[in-house]
Amino acid sequence: MAWLQVTVVVAAAPFAYVPEVLEPRSVGHFVGDVLTQRIPLDQAGRYWQPTSLPPADRVGLWFQRQSSRIDTDAGGRHFLVIDYQIINSPVLPVSVTLPALTIATRTSAPLKVDSWPIDISPLAAKPAYGNVEPLPLRPDRLPAPLPTGLMQRRLLGWSIALAAVLAAWLAWIGWQARRDVRRLPFARALVQLEALGAPADDAAAWICLHRALNATAGRAVQETSLAQLLAAAPQLEPMRAELAEFLRRSSERFFAKSPADKPFPLVDLCRKLRALERQAPLGRRASGGHGVRS
Repeated sequence: MAWLQVTVVVAAAPFAYVPEVLEPRSVGHFVGDVLTQRIPLDQAGRYWQPTSLPPADRVGLWFQRQSSRIDTDAGGRHFLVIDYQIINSPVLPVSVTLPALTIATRTSAPLKVDSWPIDISPLAAKPAYGNVEPLPLRPDRLPAPLPTGLMQRRLLGWSIALAAVLAAWLAWIGWQARRDVRRLPFARALVQLEALGAPADDAAAWICLHRALNATAGRAVQETSLAQLLAAAPQLEPMRAELAEFLRRSSERFFAKSPADKPFPLVDLCRKLRALERQAPLGRRASGGHGVRS
């Protein structure tokens, strides 16, 4: 009867899954090292899924347990991964153990992980006697220099190529600017206005801008012929109001008995016209070399 009772108690005891844990090596560890346990969660097609993971916390004197996680390998097998970091350095080599764990699972039985021995060594040896000086630390061993000759030659080559591209680009910009000054009326007028340095009411400055308008339209542009100018150069349409004001003020400037002394921004107007001039298709840009019809 007593044997029957013992049998019943043993049969009622919950079965525990004790996997073969992939443990870290047991020797050669120092303060700061991280030790990783990989605990398989699959057995005979059954997935022992934990209901909760071991929390990140300090474990005893020697270890700090970091965040645990579940990994899946290429074959679809599940592993509970637990990292422990050594947080203290012993005076003499010491043997300790990673803690045993019992983890509840979504099955009726828990997951059990046995403790695992770990040897931790000090960073520097302590002498056996107090009156003996400790052994000096060995000097750092410098790593072998990497062969960088090929990388330096490539860097030099790419730097030369980049400098050549930048020089060619700047030369092209300069050539284009000089070409525009020769070919485009407002580009040429802007250079002449800036070179004059004359006040805005100077007759030469007004005539300079008039010549650019005439060259763009291919005819003499007056206050009554603004529409012909915009028909020949439709890219100037956004400046219709400013051009009309310039032509009106020019008529007063040269033909009125008492012209108004109010200044007019000739250079600013020429800069805006120069910007619009560059937006015109190449075939429609005025060259300034043809005759001007009266």
